[in-house]
Amino acid sequence: MKYYIIAGEASGDLHGSNLMKALLKEDPQADIRFWGGDLMKNVGGTLVKHYRELAFMGFIEVVFNLKTILNNIKFCKKDIAAFQPDAIIFIDYPGFNMRIAKWAKERGIPTHYYISPQIWAWKENRISAVKRDFDHLYVILPFEKEFFEVKHQFPVEFVGHPLIDAIHNQTVNSLEDFIKENQLEDKPIIALLPGSRKQEISKMLAVMLSVVDDFQDYQFVIAGAPSQEHSFYLPFLKSKNVHFISNKTYDLLSHATAALVTSGTATLETALFKVPEVVCYKGSWASYQIAKRIITLKYISLVNLIMDQEVVTELIQEDCNTKNIKTELQKILSTEYRKGLLAKYARLEEKLGGGGASEKTAQLIVRSLSK
Repeated sequence: MKYYIIAGEASGDLHGSNLMKALLKEDPQADIRFWGGDLMKNVGGTLVKHYRELAFMGFIEVVFNLKTILNNIKFCKKDIAAFQPDAIIFIDYPGFNMRIAKWAKERGIPTHYYISPQIWAWKENRISAVKRDFDHLYVILPFEKEFFEVKHQFPVEFVGHPLIDAIHNQTVNSLEDFIKENQLEDKPIIALLPGSRKQEISKMLAVMLSVVDDFQDYQFVIAGAPSQEHSFYLPFLKSKNVHFISNKTYDLLSHATAALVTSGTATLETALFKVPEVVCYKGSWASYQIAKRIITLKYISLVNLIMDQEVVTELIQEDCNTKNIKTELQKILSTEYRKGLLAKYARLEEKLGGGGASEKTAQLIVRSLSK
């Protein structure tokens, strides 16, 4: 079978690579063409376009890059038409993927959405487009099944969260080896996960690093995004207590004592690694004002959304400042507070179901094509 996969971000590249491995087990003759990143490229198939060319953050940023986005959509349609796949697999990235799905559905190409669009967060009116344009929807958050099936009468498959497998399969070096390999100090580590796009990294590191001098007994280690060059981070590495590693986020979280994390998938990854965290988010003023008016969720982190309670502290916009970050970081470094937080992390993992999300999804896709 011929599969066309579209992943537009770093997290999509991770989940896409594991799905590709599972597809090749189910269908050893699979011919896969994809938009993604280095992890997917390492599995095999043909990389059409790297996600670093696609990622634009925030409402205003999207407007400024609209011409590029529209050109990418046009190119994608042309490439799919030339490849003539048996199925298209969309991974998250809804702004782009839902446009392609509408076009593909009109041409009778089977459409599969793995890691469904978060229309429960905003743009719930997109449900009509989801029902119209997708043949199969695979959800990874427990509350999504009820949202789609009960509230909107659209059958979906809950396959569990793919991060559980990605994290459990992680090979971990000893702390001693990790420190030596990355030329770190012999101090407890506070991990900084500022995101993957230049705009958010610059904004978040500026405020995260403002507390460095208050925690001299710890070392701060920035998790470099695979989509960014090392040179981009150099202006942030002025303190002797700040270090940088690239493309080793899971290694870093395996050994971190605490973390400051920008909202997104990273908040859930950090929790599944059992690392106490503070969630920090600052967007551009205009983008934040727009988001505040159309997103009605109680929380911005996946950890709190899944648990439906404030498990981790969220510092958003004006609240994301030096004083508050210092206070919350001191709190999660205290023994008693950490104990309670880790117990909630254990319950979080139970809610996400068992492992095997990639395998379950690949089986369902191949089975649907063989009917």
